[in-house]
Amino acid sequence: MWNIKPPMTYALETKYKSYIEFNRATQSGVIFDDVIRPGLEEPGELGGPMTVGCAAGDAQSYILFCDFFDQVIEAYQNHKMISLQKSDFNYDNLKGGEDFDQGYALSCEVSAMRAVDDFSFPIHCSRGERRELLKQAKKAFDQFTDTLPGKLYSVAELSNNPEDKIANIVAPSISQFRNGLARDWPDSRAVWISNDRTLLVWVNIYDHLRLVTTRDDANIAKAFQCICVNLLRLEALYKKMRHPFIWKQQLGWVVSSPADVGTGLRASIRVKLQQLPRHKHLKDILRRLRLRMENTDCIGVYNISNAQTIGMDEVGFTQLVVDGVKLLIRMEKRLEIKENIADLIPLQK
Repeated sequence: MWNIKPPMTYALETKYKSYIEFNRATQSGVIFDDVIRPGLEEPGELGGPMTVGCAAGDAQSYILFCDFFDQVIEAYQNHKMISLQKSDFNYDNLKGGEDFDQGYALSCEVSAMRAVDDFSFPIHCSRGERRELLKQAKKAFDQFTDTLPGKLYSVAELSNNPEDKIANIVAPSISQFRNGLARDWPDSRAVWISNDRTLLVWVNIYDHLRLVTTRDDANIAKAFQCICVNLLRLEALYKKMRHPFIWKQQLGWVVSSPADVGTGLRASIRVKLQQLPRHKHLKDILRRLRLRMENTDCIGVYNISNAQTIGMDEVGFTQLVVDGVKLLIRMEKRLEIKENIADLIPLQK
């Protein structure tokens, strides 16, 4: 999740050596070595996918090491840190998203990450903090179930019930234990699951909270609505407990990975594409649409999602996915009948 290529790891380690030498630390004790440890523990492979390779140990990390994090965000998310981040949970502002061609768009998922104020992030979180975070989550869900019934399960409970694979929790890697992300696993890790299976909330796994909704159709408008409504409900409950979600004007919603700051939102649609993945301009098309394409366990089926999480609001990023997927499907249909798609390729922005 946080890997980067070895040359980039070495460059960052050299360029920011002063942080290590002076041993600057946040109030909770996060030093620069903690920040870059995820990339050092799991550096990835040459020629492999470029991922972010670092993580904040707490919200103050983004302030103390701002020169480093700002450059990482600008490079990874292609976003200049000169504007204020906006947020929009009005799902009615989304145009389309329920009218995809079902022969191509198969299913969808929308997720959003949040960090809780006054607590360290996963790589630096102590056992006591993690247990307190779980305690806070239990209090919130006791009230949350008044509007959406559900149950909080420990990861151990889910692991012992192989029939219920809806949470899809993957055991941590050795490097995740080393960098602190999986410290004391599975202590205080849990998943809240709504009775109707429309919403999951991961607690203390990759971030303090991660809301996920999946659908067996590609109606991403409904999935986005589910996330918006329930995220606002949880936010109100945490504010009531005096532990609001962390928001900064330039960073937006602050979470542990700089790959997710801004909105913390990922909107994804599974799309059946046979011709387009072989097109010579595919990388340019995806870059200009600001989308990411990833393989699935099904040949010829790909996950299409927003490549960035900062620089636009939640509606804006979901709209990018909606419009982009519709365009990709139009291109696919043309290629199936051997027609040219040059006029469909978006201009460089």
